[in-house]
Amino acid sequence: MRQEVLIGGFGGQGVILASVILGRAASVYDGLYAVQTQAYGPESRGGASRAEVVISDEPVDYPKALKPKYMVLLSQEAYDKYLPLAAEGAVVLVEADLVPHRNKELEKNLKVYALPFTEIAEETTGLSLTMNILVLGFLAKVTGLVEQDSIEKAILDAVPKGTEQINLRALHKGFELGEKALNGDL
Repeated sequence: MRQEVLIGGFGGQGVILASVILGRAASVYDGLYAVQTQAYGPESRGGASRAEVVISDEPVDYPKALKPKYMVLLSQEAYDKYLPLAAEGAVVLVEADLVPHRNKELEKNLKVYALPFTEIAEETTGLSLTMNILVLGFLAKVTGLVEQDSIEKAILDAVPKGTEQINLRALHKGFELGEKALNGDL
């Protein structure tokens, strides 16, 4: 089983951190193989950012996502550039407020969840910076890519000391929203 995840957005949204946490959850806590790669623009904040995680039950022979089955697209640029790469039937999470121009034709064979993730994170924790953690919770819940307790442990490993509780609040809100999405309540 080879699962490919592509996360795209802009610098400052936590794209790279989210991919590192996802790969850690899969490899360290779920006992799978995982490879994480990243690319970002010359600006540390605001430039284009892309990260990929390949998760498998056997050693990963190629570290890049060829036809991602899972995507998180957090900006219009990422949406426009990466959505055409999605595998048929892919699960795609879209930051609705930052992707105002969607391609319904490209989306028709995909499972798309478009929510104002940044706004929800800010309402939940008071910090828009926790959006990447909220998205990880949503992704874990709707896909089953990694176990919920694994992503929680990986987050606790990765976030700065003193921010654990606020990040866990964002994660659990993501789980809650994912559950609603699975039940058709979103």
